Amino acid sequence: MLISTDQILRSVSRFATHGPSAPRHPDVHMVDTSAGPHAFIVNGSQIYGLAAEAAETLRQALVADDREAVDRLLIQFGITLSPLIDDRPIVSPPLRSLSLAIAQKCNLGCTYCYAQQGEFGGGAKAMSAEMALRAVDLLLRDAEAGTRVNLAFLGGEPLANRTGLRAATEYATQLATAAGVDVRFSITTNGTLLTPEDGDFFERHGFAVTISLDGIGDAHDRQRPFKNGAPSFGKIIARVEPLLAQQRRMQVSARVTVTPSNLDLVGTLEGLITLGFHSVGFSPMLSSPTKSGEMDEASLEVMLARMIDCGKRFEARLIAGVRYPFLNMVTALRELHAGTHRPYPCGAGAGYLGVSADGDLYACHRFVDDSRASMGSVAGAIDSERRNAWLAQRHVHRQEPCRQCWARYLCGGGCHHEVIHRGRPACGYIRGWLHYCMQAYVHLRASVPSYFAVEQA
Repeated sequence: MLISTDQILRSVSRFATHGPSAPRHPDVHMVDTSAGPHAFIVNGSQIYGLAAEAAETLRQALVADDREAVDRLLIQFGITLSPLIDDRPIVSPPLRSLSLAIAQKCNLGCTYCYAQQGEFGGGAKAMSAEMALRAVDLLLRDAEAGTRVNLAFLGGEPLANRTGLRAATEYATQLATAAGVDVRFSITTNGTLLTPEDGDFFERHGFAVTISLDGIGDAHDRQRPFKNGAPSFGKIIARVEPLLAQQRRMQVSARVTVTPSNLDLVGTLEGLITLGFHSVGFSPMLSSPTKSGEMDEASLEVMLARMIDCGKRFEARLIAGVRYPFLNMVTALRELHAGTHRPYPCGAGAGYLGVSADGDLYACHRFVDDSRASMGSVAGAIDSERRNAWLAQRHVHRQEPCRQCWARYLCGGGCHHEVIHRGRPACGYIRGWLHYCMQAYVHLRASVPSYFAVEQA
């Protein structure tokens, strides 16, 4: 039996500091599910079912904030492990992924854009083909046979420099084949410049293509018009539809930036799935250079409710044997099943770096031309001292209030760019979403075990 939406919303209401999703102990979190009470053990991200009496005893210790009692109970229940994450930061990890700001310019006028309409606060520019090839050399220089690397193209609008993009892709394919390295390609595009020839190219090289779409029709156009104010949705879909029909090796997904103005997530999800996107994912706008479209606590509460509505549709479809490509849900279930635990939110500054059009290296694509996250240059070398200092500073054990939060090894402390620019306004939203996903995970493990067997394989 599914837990009702009202029950879920009550459990995450006032999610920042109240309710079952709020942090009570840094190492354990209680989750009531359709199969009874469960404990999420932070170390190793494991979920255990508990007998009612044991769960009530543990719950009382958590409410009383009796941490010694909680620790004794976990030992008694036999669900403790040696710490899997310590205070040591990653040091000089191998480079496995690069994103190229192949074009620091854009033809859309999205007011919330972290890249300030593609130009990162400077003038419009494009990466030279020579610089793009040198970046590929950096990515593949130390890659050993059998390893996998990823080359991503972003902007601005990367298709504004189609020549550089194609040259870098062909060159990376050539070098990787010779070295026995598995190279994957991805692009995030606004879709306005796509051509059938681009579709052929992306299909041939197996690109993961992400189209930025913020809703259906007017909902998208309010947030992502052309610079002259003209609507863009219809033109984008006309250019994307041939790729949606063509995708085999290529996968075409949609990424939706959520602001207080486009909170019809179910309608957006259903509409984009109907159009044929391989997957659809949502991300709240938390940090904008202009402050336009930033989510506040009230908007994040609404978003959480709508995300749960989408999640319940995913549950129902999965039980019915119907594919429902809600990416946020797929990712959360996969990570819970794998016991994902990490001291960082992503690979930024570690195995992943961003390259500006001028060839400078940064912690990720969002920090292009931001000296606070500078990591060297393609022409010179990776600045190991700055990179390692970044990794030491950004470790989740160095972050507050993360050190006391049960979600810290799933969240990793939150997007570095958003935290540095705005702090952590979405902690409650993240915990509320993960709390629901754990309930759904327990339900679906029992209802559709074959789904997780396939995911694990």
